[in-house]
Formats: sequence, structure tokens, C-alpha cells
Amino acid sequence: MRARLRTLSKDNADGVGRHLVMVGRLLDTEPELAYEHAQAAVRRAGRVDVVREAAGLAAYRTERYAEALRELRTVRRLNGSSEHLAIMADCERGLGRPERALALAQEPEAETLDPEARIELAIVVSGARLDLGQAEAAVAALSTDDVRAGTGLVAIRVAQARSSALEAAGRADEAAAELAPYTQDQLDEASGDVEPDEEFVAFDLSEFDAEGEYEDYPLEASGDPGTSERAEAELDVSDDDEDEALAEAEALLDDADSSADANDEGDR
Repeated sequence: MRARLRTLSKDNADGVGRHLVMVGRLLDTEPELAYEHAQAAVRRAGRVDVVREAAGLAAYRTERYAEALRELRTVRRLNGSSEHLAIMADCERGLGRPERALALAQEPEAETLDPEARIELAIVVSGARLDLGQAEAAVAALSTDDVRAGTGLVAIRVAQARSSALEAAGRADEAAAELAPYTQDQLDEASGDVEPDEEFVAFDLSEFDAEGEYEDYPLEASGDPGTSERAEAELDVSDDDEDEALAEAEALLDDADSSADANDEGDR
């Protein structure tokens, strides 16, 4: 991602990079704030594919389906990748167009997806079939050997989708059997209801000067040679630290918007 930002000036690349870091950190826990950071990045670097990708994913997580679809189509044009085909198809479902979701799933590019992405696409296809009242077809979409070969959280997501399809098809016993091997915690995690227990680096985003320019503070990841002591000390942040980081993120957005307004006034 940092390599993609090299088309920007150094100061702008650093600033955009920090917004993208916050999108990644906040997407699952504070999606609206992640969306605002993505928009701030787009205002500074709207022609960079990873920036538009972040905007598309954040729009999707906040159920702005038309916007997400537009952004991910733009990413596809910019870099030729179809890796987000399942999300694009799900956006069509969110817009009440299951037929278009099925059409996306039948595009030749679907065959180029990696195994996990193909499984995610099959889950979307199953949901689209349910939207159309085709319960047995929804079950069939998740019954292929490739789909059943998924492991980890993907396998649980398949089981949840199959359970819904089987329930709709009137096969309640089979629906219950799909979920029986898993605990409630596992089911919640697969549904995104539980935040994964992961370490991350908390970047200091407060160094934003009065003119709206980012001060020079390199993004560094813990564990790499040359990692700063400051970044190292911010691993395993506490809840209080996280609240402070969110407050800093909101302040950063306010400052960025104020700067943009001032620049617009100057241009006029």
C-alpha cells in the first residue's frame, strides 16, 4: 500500500497513509469513523487504487451499497483486479438487485478468484437465491466440494449460510445439524459480532499542524528492523488508550476538513 502512495508527495503520502491505517483499525469496530477517514484519504488521493479500495470497503461496511459498488468498480478499472467481486455482488443484493448479483458471479473473472474468495462469492450467490425465493438453489450453491473444503472462519460462515438456506427450504433438522459442531462464540466471531483478539500498532495521529499539513513521522510496524521505540511501546493498547486514539482520530478529521474548507476559500 505504501508503494502505491509513492505517486504522491511525501507529506501527502504520509497523511493519506495515516488515514488508511485508521480505516484498517476502525473498520470492524467503528465503521462510520473508518468511513470518514476513507473519505479524507479520497480527498487527498482520489486517483490511487488502494485509497478508492478503502473507500469502497468502508462504504460497504456502513451499508452505503451504491457508493461501495461505484468505488469498487473504479478500483477494478484502475488495477484490473476482481478480488472484491463477492462484495460487489453483495452490494447488488443490498440494493435489491439479486439478479445482478448472480450475473456478477457468472462473470469469467470469478474463475480467477482464490479459493476463499470463491467461497465468499458462493455465500453471496446463496443469499441471492434466497432473495429470489429459490431455497433449494440456495442450498445447492453451498454444496459443491470446493465450498465444503473451506476451513476456519470461512467454514463456519458456510455452515451459517447453509443453515439459513436449509431452514428456508423447510429442512430444519439439517439446518440445526450444520451449526451443531460450533460454539456460540465461534458463530459470533464468524458473524463479526466479536472483535478478534489481535495486536496492532497504535499510530500517533495528533501531529497535524495548524496549516493542515502532516508533520514528518514515518509509519513503522512493530517487529521490523529499525522500528521506533515509540511504536513499540504502543503495542497492546489498553481500553483507555483506544478511547484516546479514537478521540485523536476524530480530531484529525475535524482539522483536515477545516483545512480543506480554508483551501477552498483561498482558491475562490
